[in-house]
Amino acid sequence: MERYAWKGKVAPGMHAEYKKRHAEIWPEMVAVLKEAGICHYSIWMTGDELFGYYECEKGIDYAARVQAESEVVKRWDESMKGILIMEKDPVTGAQPLLEQVFWLE
Repeated sequence: MERYAWKGKVAPGMHAEYKKRHAEIWPEMVAVLKEAGICHYSIWMTGDELFGYYECEKGIDYAARVQAESEVVKRWDESMKGILIMEKDPVTGAQPLLEQVFWLE
């Protein structure tokens, strides 16, 4: 199983809205994530900074492809404009993968 970690920021004054959107995540968005083989997904916040982590049962490339081809993900990303500040990889359209430097099992 491959692991994926990303970082981002919450736009100033949008913390409550960011939390609300994730507390009310669309069922169809959850379905796409599961279809992509994503599991054990968590997002952490400190101040404006976000750290996300998930595991990819079908691999990172597969997860990225399913998300890139999904109209649901496109709608989600559009709905998060103005709330989430996220650098995107120009090739994959996903958040740049953070380099893992330590793992304790």
